[in-house]
Amino acid sequence: MEPQNKTFVLQFLLLGFTDDAELQCLIFSLFLFIYLVTILGNLLIILCISSESHLQTPMYFFLSNLSFNDIGLSTATVIKMLVNIQANDQSITYTDCLTQLFFVLAFAYFENFLLTVMAYDRYAAICHPLRYNIIMNPNLCVLLSLNSLFISVMDSLIHTLMVQRLSFCTDLEIPHFFCELDQVIKLSCSDTRIDNIVLFVATCVFGGVPLCGIIYSYYHIMSTILKIASLEGKYKAFSTCGTHLSVVSLFYGAGSMVYISSAISASPGKSAVASVMYSVLPQMMNPFIYSLRNKDMKVAIRNLFSRTISLE
Repeated sequence: MEPQNKTFVLQFLLLGFTDDAELQCLIFSLFLFIYLVTILGNLLIILCISSESHLQTPMYFFLSNLSFNDIGLSTATVIKMLVNIQANDQSITYTDCLTQLFFVLAFAYFENFLLTVMAYDRYAAICHPLRYNIIMNPNLCVLLSLNSLFISVMDSLIHTLMVQRLSFCTDLEIPHFFCELDQVIKLSCSDTRIDNIVLFVATCVFGGVPLCGIIYSYYHIMSTILKIASLEGKYKAFSTCGTHLSVVSLFYGAGSMVYISSAISASPGKSAVASVMYSVLPQMMNPFIYSLRNKDMKVAIRNLFSRTISLE
């Protein structure tokens, strides 16, 4: 393949899942449904938290941040695919691809950090209940969120700028429904060793370290719960972190399992499915998990609907 300088790259092609017209229609309907449920579900979570005074706690502060982030990540990945299917056009401009890449990375890293911060919040609540309000004070909560966002944006910006310096071949087909960093790097005709090293290090540091933090937090949480004498006390303590643990399992577990299988088979189709597992499905499921398994959220939702009906 002949090299093509990045300044002359006009567009990439997002191949998506299939070329079959009937399946494209089905995929459009499915992802439109998923996107609408994601937006409405996360907006409902945000409205409930903002309208209920008893939910103005660190845990729900981080949950509202997570809901905002889920809306952003889902929008960054799904909207372009829906537009392309509707227009029967697989293209995405070079600038739009880099922009999408930046936002997907930023939102994905931010979600990763938020889940870690939420694990620390549960660790403080269960392992140090008497000092919880002192440890998780409002200033620390805001600082943790802002620092997580800053690191996510900076890391995403570094990757995007590194991609911008690459030259690309004449084959500009991305076997995904959005511009994923790894797939964009593979299309380059430049020497991508530095890009791959930076990507590997960033994944280990900004992916592995937060995951280790979550595991460490839950190790101490489980140790504390097991020391509780009564079965009712153990259940009550575990129920306060069970919802978060479900979200963590969904985000890390599903994505890891599919990525392992796709790496073994080296199938572009499975790789695209893997992207759905971490960038689309968790964002849709999170509102259901937090609303169905959380008593306070159930009450807040009922109160919100009651006020809405009374206003009518």
